[in-house]
Amino acid sequence: MKVCILASGSGGNSTYIETDNHKILIDIGKNRKYIVDKLASIGVDAKDIDYIFISHLHDDHISALKMFIKKYNPTIVISNPMLRELDSIHDYPHLLIYEDEVILESLKVTCIHSSHDSTDSRNFIFEEKNHSVVYVTDTGYVNYKNFKYLKNKEIYLFESNHDVEKLQHGPYPDWLKMRVLSDYGHLSNNLCSVYLSKLIGENTKKIYLMHLSEKNNTEELALNEINSVFKKYDIQFNDIKCAKPDEISEVIML
Repeated sequence: MKVCILASGSGGNSTYIETDNHKILIDIGKNRKYIVDKLASIGVDAKDIDYIFISHLHDDHISALKMFIKKYNPTIVISNPMLRELDSIHDYPHLLIYEDEVILESLKVTCIHSSHDSTDSRNFIFEEKNHSVVYVTDTGYVNYKNFKYLKNKEIYLFESNHDVEKLQHGPYPDWLKMRVLSDYGHLSNNLCSVYLSKLIGENTKKIYLMHLSEKNNTEELALNEINSVFKKYDIQFNDIKCAKPDEISEVIML
């Protein structure tokens, strides 16, 4: 498997995953040109994307979808509740409806419910042979019942959206602060760090902190928090990076 984060932030989100048989996007925020250019920079032709998994319907996760499918013909992988709400693709001929699991040849994708203020929002675990990638963003908390699916995976792409104190004293109006902090909002640096301290294991190779708020967080705050929590729990793990809003990550090879 190959993994590359194309963008992660309030301005747009998209992650590329390549398996033995497929070239996949998780979400497609930003705009078509951005997605096409970033894929080209890692040697991937946009026409070869065969599946796009949709995690939820907020614009920063689907803004390029309509224009992308006008030119290319990927299969959109989406839940029925999302599809009913997304009028623009009702007549699109290449749809795959997911519930709890998708099997694409040797690839298994577990689709778990997240807790976000969007219709039927989901997170994903991609597994092929002995390799695994966890994608958890845009959720106010992680339900304990899903820990069994999330534990001891190789790569964690995990939301670390905000520093609580910075958010509380920041420029957002009160209603928006309450939304972000709620169970239907986003994970704080601390919650992200605590969850990861319980989930990572001997198979874990790399963590990317995702969806950092440009107003309510910094890379330094996010990294300091996870390093502090890991130290508290005596966890020795150093390969932790922050995904950026307008730059691609390294290409992670599994």
